[in-house]
Amino acid sequence: MQTARIKLTGKDPKELDGVCLEIKDIAEKLGVSVAGPIPMPTKKLRVPVMRTPCGDGMHRGGGGGNWETWELRVHKRVLDVGANERVLRQITRIRIPREVNIEIELTD
Repeated sequence: MQTARIKLTGKDPKELDGVCLEIKDIAEKLGVSVAGPIPMPTKKLRVPVMRTPCGDGMHRGGGGGNWETWELRVHKRVLDVGANERVLRQITRIRIPREVNIEIELTD
């Protein structure tokens, strides 16, 4: 039987877990095997930025406290669901938040 590997990525882990729970509920109602959600490592994107755009105080000694570090965390979840036609149709009808990206891949 084919399986569908569903990869979810997003900035908010609560939204990801909500979508994962909906997918899992649908699969269990229709009697299809489900594995997951498996949390993958979080990607942390760090960007050092100057506090002031004009650069005042940049060359003053004593610690270089004019820099801030902004961080964007990208959370990932993976689910393996039995690829039943009814299940996949129901999964594609789920309301997915704008910040969540979903990728469905069919495997043997």
